[in-house]
Amino acid sequence: MTENETPRGDAQPEERTLDAGALKALAHPLRVRILDLLAERGPQTASSLATMIGESSGVTSYHLRALASRDLIHEVAGRGTARERWWERPRGRMSFSGPNDAMTPSGRAAAQIVEDEFFRNRHQRLMDHLHRPQAEVPQEWRDAAHHMTTMLDMTAPQLQELAQQIDELVEAAVLRYRDQTGPGVRRVTIRADLFDLPDGRPQGAAEHRTTETEELS
Repeated sequence: MTENETPRGDAQPEERTLDAGALKALAHPLRVRILDLLAERGPQTASSLATMIGESSGVTSYHLRALASRDLIHEVAGRGTARERWWERPRGRMSFSGPNDAMTPSGRAAAQIVEDEFFRNRHQRLMDHLHRPQAEVPQEWRDAAHHMTTMLDMTAPQLQELAQQIDELVEAAVLRYRDQTGPGVRRVTIRADLFDLPDGRPQGAAEHRTTETEELS
């Protein structure tokens, strides 16, 4: 599983694979949520995160320290005070393996929590987007949003090749648009899910492709 955070300036994206210790530090629903919010909203304080999450600043401060202990986040240099510290997520790619048999029982449990919360938050972002009143979304952004589902018959190497092509396309966009500011610029999320269907496909079935318009009409 991989999630990107756009690198600043001319710095090359860092890639980090979370080890067992980092996974265990992250294995709490609020910590996954905090990491997501720092990626989505940029640097935050314990107080601002508490307002977003609906918890006390004492709770968010505790979880921020736990994340910082494994370098999952770090304090923003030169910003804030001793009483009001600003935190940010390091830029670059962060990845980890889902629960597997090679892990210890505690490692599998930690990976399962992180994976569950990662995808739950991801799904909630999508639902929030779909349920926003149209009056709150400018027409140009309604037109720009895109949702598509396609069913194909592929081999595993072909699916890997497609995933690599998508990665390269997204990385090119990261290099082109990172740290862009100005009128009309908004934070966006780019998502892709590629996986096999366990029951296969009936022989002779036709390709099926849906778009947002077809699904929601």
